[in-house]
Amino acid sequence: MSDLGAVIADLVIANRILGREGVCDAFGHISVRHPDRPNRYLLSCSRAPELVAPDDIMEFELDGSPVDAGGRKPYLERFIHGAVFEARPEVQSVVHNHATGVIPYSVTDTPLRPIQHTFARIGREIPVWDIHDRFGDTDMLVSNVEQGRDLATCLGDNVVVLMRGHGCTVTAPTIAEAVLTAIYLQVNAQLQMEAMRLGDVAYLTPGEIDASSQINQPKSGAERAWEYYKARARE
Repeated sequence: MSDLGAVIADLVIANRILGREGVCDAFGHISVRHPDRPNRYLLSCSRAPELVAPDDIMEFELDGSPVDAGGRKPYLERFIHGAVFEARPEVQSVVHNHATGVIPYSVTDTPLRPIQHTFARIGREIPVWDIHDRFGDTDMLVSNVEQGRDLATCLGDNVVVLMRGHGCTVTAPTIAEAVLTAIYLQVNAQLQMEAMRLGDVAYLTPGEIDASSQINQPKSGAERAWEYYKARARE
């Protein structure tokens, strides 16, 4: 049996980091697959990530049903997490956010691609999911299992999927990797935009991406970066 308390503690600090680093504001969330029950996951109740505390962490079935709500209100878009965990057994943590830097790439034909070795963790390809394609005019929120599964299908085997006019969903084999990928996705998006203003961009080659960041494998320097961002979140 795992130390569930330690997993919850990591999930709490992960929420704080995402808020502290501007990936999430009042909205957005991070989950982790339950360490002892792989068909369940842990996710905060509906709170701004930077305010999340241990008592806010709830347990869910993959269909989004709370195991014991205890009077707490869950996030509406929890179906994103359950659908990804259902479709991708190797994924252990999922981040959904509305980071402003990625939005332009979700509504234009310009693909978001890694431009620096640290950002290679975002992967070779980042698809864009458009909720309108299958569900027509909606409020753009993933509010049921069917929509979550459609998103997971578009994600496929990739690390990240953008969501048109909404945000993105990030996957990883650990909480720390999910946080780092979400942070560097936002940074890459901003720097790519700046680079495109100057001229043609020399993106990382597929081989450079693979050499710098093996998808769903531990990344070099992850522990150092995780320690750094935890310290910043506790300031």
